Order: sequence, then C-alpha cells, then structure tokens
Amino acid sequence: MERLIVIVGPTAVGKTQVSIDLAKKLNTDIISGDSMLIYRNLNIGTAKPSLAEQQGITHHLVDILDATESFSVVDFQQQAAQLIHSINNQGRIPILAGGTGLYVKSLLEGYCFNPSSGDETIRKRLENLVQEYDNNYLHNMLAQVCPEKAAKLHPHDVRRVIRALEVYEIEGKTPSETASCKKGHLLYDAVVIGLTMQRERLYERINRRVDAMLAQGLIEEVQLLLSRGVSPNNQSMQGIGYKEVIQYLKGESDLAATAENIKRATRHFAKRQLTWYRKMPYIQWVETDSFSEYDKMLAYIYSIIAGRF
Repeated sequence: MERLIVIVGPTAVGKTQVSIDLAKKLNTDIISGDSMLIYRNLNIGTAKPSLAEQQGITHHLVDILDATESFSVVDFQQQAAQLIHSINNQGRIPILAGGTGLYVKSLLEGYCFNPSSGDETIRKRLENLVQEYDNNYLHNMLAQVCPEKAAKLHPHDVRRVIRALEVYEIEGKTPSETASCKKGHLLYDAVVIGLTMQRERLYERINRRVDAMLAQGLIEEVQLLLSRGVSPNNQSMQGIGYKEVIQYLKGESDLAATAENIKRATRHFAKRQLTWYRKMPYIQWVETDSFSEYDKMLAYIYSIIAGRF
C-alpha cells in the first residue's frame, strides 16, 4: 500500500502551518484537500497560503483552475491518487492537508461515485424550478426520492441538491447508492491526524480571520473577479465569504452585517466539519489546547508519524 500523511480538522484550527512545518521536517510535498484552493485569484477568502508562507514547499492542487471552471470530487480523487503514487515512487510520503471532508474521505476510503457526466437539460429544468418556487421546493423533491441524502444537504446548498436530483433522473439510482469500493478498508497506509481545539477559542480564531480577510481586501478581490467575467453562479463563487460579499455588492446587506454573516457561516461550517470527521474512526485526534507551546505539539505529531513509518 502507498503511504500517506493526512492533516484534517475544522477551518482556522491551524492545519496549514502544521502541514508546512511537517513537510519541511520530512522533506516532502503537500497535496491540498481543499475544494476552494484549486482556483486562481481566489486568495484572501480561501485563506490560501502565499508563496512566502509556503516556505518553498511544493503545494499540489493549488491554483490549477480559473474561477469560471468546475471541479468535482471525482476529479480530486483521480488527481490526488496520481500525485500520491508519483511522490511515493520518489521515496517520499506526501502530506494531504485536508479541508473538504468529502474529498478526504472519498480518497482514503475509495468511494465509487456515479460516472454520469450530467445532463444540461435536466439541470436547467431544476434550476428553473428554484427560480419559480424556492430552494425548499427542490429540497423537498430530493427528500421524496432520497431522504438520506436530503438530510445531509441544506436547502440553500442548491448546487448539490440539483446534482443529486440530476444523478437520480439520469441513472435511476438514489445518491445514497454511492458506496465505498473497499467496504471500510483504507486505500492507503495512512496516518490521519485530526487537529482540534476548544470551541470558544476556535470561534475566536474564525472571527479574527474574517476581520483580517476584510481588512486585506476581500471585497476588492470579489469585485475584481466579477469584473473579469466570473459569474456569481460559478462554483468558485459559492464558497463562504464570496457569496456573502456578492450579496453586499448587490446592496442586500451592509458591511457590518456582511462580516457577521461570513463569521456565522464559517462557524457553522467548522461545526459541520467536526461532525463529519468524528465519523472517521481512523483519525488520531490532537487537542492543540493541551500543549503549552506549538513546537511541543509539532513534536508530538511528528512522533506519531515516526512511530508508524
């Protein structure tokens, strides 16, 4: 089995810094497991590490697409698997820095996704239903054919609700029929480290990060993207921070409300991430608050990895 190190955890917990420091120590590359870092020119709102912050470490699956392009979990599975194979062949163990739970879980457990490429006619019809009625109408449609999938998706997550219904109409199968090819076995010889911290402290970090993003020019970043022809409907613009700023630019909220909306959405996202990761029993959790110094925590994580490999 090919070897892999994985660093997961909620947003703002410190995955980026830990991954970079470990990569320096192990002389290896980082593979991004974040669905938003793939886009060029989405820097501030994605908390993308700058070239200086990357400290010379090669980061794969970062800045690989224009903001008008789409990227799926299947695309991620295929590209990440190729990178892991290549880096293992060089005698090194790559670090997957996770952020998108479905990406990480599908890669590690070998999820078999429906191969359907989609149907534009079906998609347009479903999009029109949203315009004619509302998000809840479409979500109720999904609940009728696949309650399990509907329970996992918020009615406002229109893109994924539409995709689930589209797959159902094309294949005649419910999205819940997507399953793991390996039946509970990991595809890799992997050490999976989960970073966590007290919720109050995590939320404070999230709030400070959002304030910093706005101070660094998040609104201007979104304005520039829109001026370059990126549509508010593009996949890239559905990320937290971007959709809220678009609402601000449309005059639907003031700056203070926009900041609070981003903070609230990010906090909720962090909570969902933790819920998702708690269902992955192979994660070894590291409580960052239990260490008096960052270097001690890093040494502890390194000892876990060294003990395995």
